[in-house]
Amino acid sequence: MVDILIVGAGPAGLTAAIYARRAAKSVLVLEAKSYGGAIINASEIENYPAAAHISGFDFAQKIYDQAKSLGAEIRFERAVDLIDHGDYKTVLTVKNEYQAKTVILATGSENRKLGLENEDRLLGRGISYCATCDGAFFRKKTVAVVGGGNTALEDALYLSDLCEKVWLIHRREEFRGDESDVIALREKANVEFVLNAQVTALIADERLSAIEVTKKSGEKSLLEVSALFIAVGRIPENQNFAKWIELDPEGYSTASENCRTNVPGIFAAGDNRQKEVRQLVTATADGAVAASEAIRYLRAHP
Repeated sequence: MVDILIVGAGPAGLTAAIYARRAAKSVLVLEAKSYGGAIINASEIENYPAAAHISGFDFAQKIYDQAKSLGAEIRFERAVDLIDHGDYKTVLTVKNEYQAKTVILATGSENRKLGLENEDRLLGRGISYCATCDGAFFRKKTVAVVGGGNTALEDALYLSDLCEKVWLIHRREEFRGDESDVIALREKANVEFVLNAQVTALIADERLSAIEVTKKSGEKSLLEVSALFIAVGRIPENQNFAKWIELDPEGYSTASENCRTNVPGIFAAGDNRQKEVRQLVTATADGAVAASEAIRYLRAHP
């Protein structure tokens, strides 16, 4: 039985472990893959306070080492289920069962991919899922954004102020995002829409150099770009816990800024919960809040 069991060793989970250990609580972190979460794929981080120009891998290593040095136990096992017993919880992995007084779900979310050949290989080499993270690397260059929701529109607006040209590619005629953003983009001289079309191939050697775009009519064309920003949605990693915690229609935990779920003693932190901004700094903030709330819960339920 541990005080706080954390599912996920990304920035939110590891920050929660740091705060919990500093409060002298026993901590177990379970991670299915590798510590650091999606940030390890970032070639460079420039928007985290006091840590400019650090690679995602180095950032992940530092936060992991910090949690370990404080005494957090980290085991690499995939959590597959959760049982609420009221005054304690059981987390089941593919190997073991663990009991805890509180649980923090910091499982994150995955970018929905296009499913194209070399998409994973080119991540950080012209393929990005975060315009605000990586847009500055392509200042005064030609880029493309694919997607039709608010994220895609906001990404295109953001990039239009940095890049020489922005192609906005959407598989339909109409966008799902806010019409005000569509109007603003149409007024941009360096933004061009490619509608009723999909990205069907990535052209690259070591880095992305062009994309193949196929229209519904079957017509194909090549667009020379330095980067493709993919904004076709995210997949929150909450499916294994859906029978316990409340989720919104898109699968995100409905936990608010206090990171409390609908189940007392269970908290959600990071990109798997509802939030407006999903950035490294907000993930670590969630970890601090979730741990603080778990500690408050433990004081009220000794």
